[in-house]
Amino acid sequence: MPFTPVTGPRLLTRNDALRPALAAALAEQAQRDGVSSLHVTFPTEADWQTLGKAGFLLRTDQQFYWLNKGYQSFDDFLADLLSRKRKAIRRERREALHGDITLEILDGGAITEAHWDAFFAFYQDTGARKWGQPYLTRTFFSLIGERLAGHIVLILCRRGGRYIAGALNLLGGDTLYGRYWGAIEQHRFLHFEVCYYRAIDIAIARGLARVEAGAQGEHKLARGYLPHLTHSAHWIADEGFRQAVARFLAHERQHVAHEAAILADYAPFKKGP
Repeated sequence: MPFTPVTGPRLLTRNDALRPALAAALAEQAQRDGVSSLHVTFPTEADWQTLGKAGFLLRTDQQFYWLNKGYQSFDDFLADLLSRKRKAIRRERREALHGDITLEILDGGAITEAHWDAFFAFYQDTGARKWGQPYLTRTFFSLIGERLAGHIVLILCRRGGRYIAGALNLLGGDTLYGRYWGAIEQHRFLHFEVCYYRAIDIAIARGLARVEAGAQGEHKLARGYLPHLTHSAHWIADEGFRQAVARFLAHERQHVAHEAAILADYAPFKKGP
């Protein structure tokens, strides 16, 4: 499966009638192998429900997506927002590129090793500050540049003759997936401009249905990215541990649903007709 948190089919068969058998076989194989647990992440809702019927524990979470309602321009999108939200976004976009900061939007074929060198420095800096140990190597970025050239959109920021920040996006059939952001200089609103607003610009220009901005960050809501449920399914061998996790997940699903309902009330879009 792709090494990225994207929802998709996990029980791979063209015959829907075989999905329950596949789900049951997963649990049986885990038992035979003597593993402590088995986890199916980001399945479709249909696969998720099938796994639940096979005895897997069910978990929900949420990511934030921007949905294209047939917008022809960024201003069309802004017209759907409440007045104060429109003003805030316009101000952020103006201030993000203050001074001599410029942006370059590069498709896969135009990305050179020098570009990847710059982006890898951003990736390492962000990873070191947030997670401790960045896990992707410099070679990884060269390889995806070579093998997925038609599916990469790299946004780089330049100031004073050097690159200072950037965002890596992967391009699907109808979706732009925002995946990695990094910076070696901190500038107010630059992250919002590069990761959220420019992604919307790209989606509109290419006629894409949505932008998936990943998990975390209720700040995305004010920028037009709405919460959407994601799913995972978990098989746990130890019965005592399984029961404890099941109790936790039951409470967590209620919390996620409650939080999603609250966030929907704070969406920046105009209400009603």
